[in-house]
Amino acid sequence: MSASDRSTARPVALLARPGVARDRLREAVLAAGGALVLEEDPGALDPAVLQAVGPAMVLVALEPALEDALERLAPALEAPQLELMFEEAELAARREGWDAQRWTRHLAAKLQGHDQVLPPGQEDEALPLPEPGMPERPAERHADAPLQFHVEEAAQHLDEVPVDTLYAPPPAGHERPEVLSFEELMAMAPARAEPATGPAVPPELPPLEDAPAPAAAGNPTLPGSFHEWSLLDDDAYVAPAAAVPPAVAVAPAQIEAADAIDTGALSLVALEADAGAAAQGAVLLLAGIGGPDAVRRLLGALPDDFPLPVLVQMRLDGGRYANLVKQMSRVAVLPVGLAEAGQALEASNVYVLQDGVGVTAQAGGLCFADGTAPVLQALAADRSAVVMLSGADPLLVPEALAFAERGGWVAGQSGDGCYDPEAASQLAVAGHPAGPPEYLAGELVQRSYG
Repeated sequence: MSASDRSTARPVALLARPGVARDRLREAVLAAGGALVLEEDPGALDPAVLQAVGPAMVLVALEPALEDALERLAPALEAPQLELMFEEAELAARREGWDAQRWTRHLAAKLQGHDQVLPPGQEDEALPLPEPGMPERPAERHADAPLQFHVEEAAQHLDEVPVDTLYAPPPAGHERPEVLSFEELMAMAPARAEPATGPAVPPELPPLEDAPAPAAAGNPTLPGSFHEWSLLDDDAYVAPAAAVPPAVAVAPAQIEAADAIDTGALSLVALEADAGAAAQGAVLLLAGIGGPDAVRRLLGALPDDFPLPVLVQMRLDGGRYANLVKQMSRVAVLPVGLAEAGQALEASNVYVLQDGVGVTAQAGGLCFADGTAPVLQALAADRSAVVMLSGADPLLVPEALAFAERGGWVAGQSGDGCYDPEAASQLAVAGHPAGPPEYLAGELVQRSYG
């Protein structure tokens, strides 16, 4: 890296205990083009020192022994100008070869603010895209060009331009015939004979044969006049009388049973079904590598009155889900807790799903239960949503697409900061919405309140 590159590189602070994970993360930061301004053990770090070096990004290697240290450093880490990135220390220590190079490319994209994470030589070529509208015509290219110069030049060389016989001027002595005006042509037209004037006489009517005698003075109605017209004729069609079906005896018990089916019983069942279905909506967040940062950004953008429960499903090595709950509680406005079997899901709450805990639908709503049954099967599709964030398992994409076919809203993370977009990219290719975590949170709020 040259001196100019180091001057423009983003400053990074690495917080990790000494060991293999710290060495691997240091190499990744330097290979990604970051300027390492601080490398310290969180347990021995003073918050004032972290603020003094002024990093733009803080990379933290998570370990169970650092839980108390991170809580002590929380005021300094929550500064608005800092960009936090968490990584499992065990994963960083085991990462090598192709996996390490891939993670370094994602880190470089995060530091340098672009989305190019492919190996060198495999970058996407920018292909020209068609633009709407008609292509540019030659006349439009010279719309603002000055024409007076060309007009004057053409007038000077007018006599030198060769002509053909079609447009040859008339020979000398032969003038063009005079063109008459419209008034002159009308004066030359012959006069038209005027019709004879006189009173208009109507044509004579033919004599009436067998005309009826005039009516008497006492009866002014004339035979054949409209006064004798009628809407009904004597031989008009008369519809037959409708046949009355024979009476059927109905027992009083049958009438009471029919009333019970049409009113009270049916309405009660419908209301109970609607009430049970309305309580089965939830939002499922799926994440993995790079997922803690994406989940933190999405939960931080949800309001305190978000009307649905939010489930966070992210596999962690060692099952340290309690640490994840503490991390998300620092940034989320909604209460964050660990899912326990037998616990009912409540609206406006965030639950972190640990291994061996599933979700089941009951008459009163959703409830956590023992087992590893897919969560999506218990959710009402038309009232639920699935969001695939960085590192989500690609094997869950077919299940998410099937959930969308049942009416559920499915979206994925894209753009800067998505370290592992494989699963989210498959959703985007299938035509589902994609965007950064803050955008996805806004879409969830609009759909939930709508």
